[in-house]
Amino acid sequence: MHCQRVKDILSFEVRNLRQSFLIKMNILVILLIVLAVLVLWLWSLYNTLVTMKNRIKASKQEIGNQLKRQSDLIPNLIESVKGYLQHETGIFDKLTEARKTIMSAVESGSSQKMADASDLLQKALSSLKVIVESNPQIQGNQVVKDLMENLRDTADKVMYSRRLLIDLVADYNINLTTFPNVLVVKLFGFTEEEGLKLPEGASFNVKTEELVTPTVKL
Repeated sequence: MHCQRVKDILSFEVRNLRQSFLIKMNILVILLIVLAVLVLWLWSLYNTLVTMKNRIKASKQEIGNQLKRQSDLIPNLIESVKGYLQHETGIFDKLTEARKTIMSAVESGSSQKMADASDLLQKALSSLKVIVESNPQIQGNQVVKDLMENLRDTADKVMYSRRLLIDLVADYNINLTTFPNVLVVKLFGFTEEEGLKLPEGASFNVKTEELVTPTVKL
């Protein structure tokens, strides 16, 4: 009878140990699942933010590339019209200054400086357009027409890239500041991107053919 009691006690202890082990294993499994979900979430968040930053960088580079194209066209434009506009030296000064501003802005890599430089050039080109439209001789010059058209098309692409950049930066910053992302993004070194402003009345229509690099022969 004493042996039976000992067996019962041992059996009871074994059952308790087994139940305790199962409980601990269940807790461990739950913790591992939670940890796996957390790691997957962090991995997904990190990749998403890196992708967004790369798209923002690409958009800035596209703005710079299009401004460089405009900058390369300006000397040809000045050379083409200066013979007709010998008494309009002020417009050439504006175009030259705008070109210098573009080159400086692109070199700085600042999206806002590039946007401001683009606005400065558009003001100068608007003044030139008024002069060109009032001069029948210039209007009949096909080279000038091609240069003005290419500058306009490139300006449209700059505006499109600026709109895209604004949207990308807004989405990126929202991802950084929303819960629960805001709790961990700083651990990865992510910080908010500075947005930029668009001029009033901006147009963002870009045609497929505008993606072709213009070729102008003088």
